[in-house]
Amino acid sequence: MVKKLITQDTRMFLTGNEVIAYAANAAQAEFMYGYPITPQNEIMHTWCKLLPKTEAGFLQTEDEISAGFSTLGGILAGKRAFTATAGPGNVIMQDAQSMAEMMRLPFVCAVMQRGGPSTATVIYAQQETRLTCFGGNGEGFRIVYSTAGHQDLYDYMIKAFNTAWKYRFPTYMLADGYQGKMREPVTLYDPASRGISMVPTEAFLRAEGKVGVDRPATHLRNTFNLEEELMEHLDAYKEEYERIAPEIEEYFEYKTEDAEVLVIAHGIVARSAMTAVDELREKGIKAGLFRPITIRPLPVKPMREAVKRAKQVLFTESADGQLAQMCLEKLYGLTTPYSTLFKMGVGVTGDDIVNKVESMVKEPATV
Repeated sequence: MVKKLITQDTRMFLTGNEVIAYAANAAQAEFMYGYPITPQNEIMHTWCKLLPKTEAGFLQTEDEISAGFSTLGGILAGKRAFTATAGPGNVIMQDAQSMAEMMRLPFVCAVMQRGGPSTATVIYAQQETRLTCFGGNGEGFRIVYSTAGHQDLYDYMIKAFNTAWKYRFPTYMLADGYQGKMREPVTLYDPASRGISMVPTEAFLRAEGKVGVDRPATHLRNTFNLEEELMEHLDAYKEEYERIAPEIEEYFEYKTEDAEVLVIAHGIVARSAMTAVDELREKGIKAGLFRPITIRPLPVKPMREAVKRAKQVLFTESADGQLAQMCLEKLYGLTTPYSTLFKMGVGVTGDDIVNKVESMVKEPATV
């Protein structure tokens, strides 16, 4: 049994990567499989430093391909296992992630985004949005939480384990290098103190009981002989995914009730947008923020309602419209004009957003 380090509310000053390791322990994670890649390395380092106290496990694999499949092996054995990666590691882990998607395994992964394509930078970006939501040769039946700061990292890392094991779809906490490397205060807590019960794990293979007497046989597949057979399974997955989506969707609105300019942003860019909204309000411009927390599935209904109320919309992200494209598909039919502020692999500041919105007010968008 893994030993919990946090038994009462504890205020600490940590990097985001350290927070994730503590959160995984609070969620009673038993094993981490991983391979070093910046900017997620300190998740592994912190997890390993804590092992003498937690009595959990860790395996450094030879690459991210092995890390992904080893994580699946731990899950099949009934362990609350997880991994973490970034950039190129996220790319080559997609095969294992697709297998988890097909076999409905509760795969949990923290993705600390970095700029790309390829090696590019080791710092920061939001360029793994599409990859994390739809990577692999499937349909993207995944659950993705986009975090904006250290408290989010703690809260949603815990939630990721419960979501994965409850719904049996791969679940991701999508963060970035800024969050991973910077330090800020965070409140660590025992989930039980917040009324959070961890969904129990169970072995998929070698489960207790006699097959055919105590339990049915476990039949896990990721290969199908006929196209029609595959489509039948995928249709069922899609139906279930759409059924549970309303239970999973999360979003945050900030001063949107009377907003004439609505900023749509996710992750740490949404944090910049909040400061921009406050500054714009002081200047007499009625701005507001809509932040999708689950970017897969997207909270479509509340997003459409917020866009309807606004006179203009600004999409902003540290990528070339990866989230915007996902949103615009779901906003089809609405006529609210929109503008964009995209910076590929570069942080978007509050000043960037203020300047862009001021220009929009002077020359309203017509798109």
